[in-house]
Amino acid sequence: QVQLVESGGGLVQAGGSLRLSCAASGLTFSSCAMGWYRQAPGKERELVAGISSGGITYYADFVKGRFTISRDNAKNTLYLQMNSLKAEDAAMYYCAAGLGPLSKYYSGRRMNYWGKGTLVTVSS
Repeated sequence: QVQLVESGGGLVQAGGSLRLSCAASGLTFSSCAMGWYRQAPGKERELVAGISSGGITYYADFVKGRFTISRDNAKNTLYLQMNSLKAEDAAMYYCAAGLGPLSKYYSGRRMNYWGKGTLVTVSS
């Protein structure tokens, strides 16, 4: 049974930082493309950042230069370091695992497994 459990969300002031973590189990983590998605109220879920099994990264334009995705295959854990947070970054953030290559998910195709999300709130 695949489980993805996010943590690290919370309330932060604009300009601040948060680090999200995602603990994975029940899958061969090192072989999976991994991603962070977010969904704000009234908006569609969108890919924020992704990382391939080989460590290649992808970032949505709206987070480039501010967010960093990384993975620790020894710990089966995915991270998202979020700096210079803006009010518009407030959303539920979801960890996801994909069985295909990372590029498969750039255009909106959903990954295979999902966590329940962690809430990020940014006060201005």
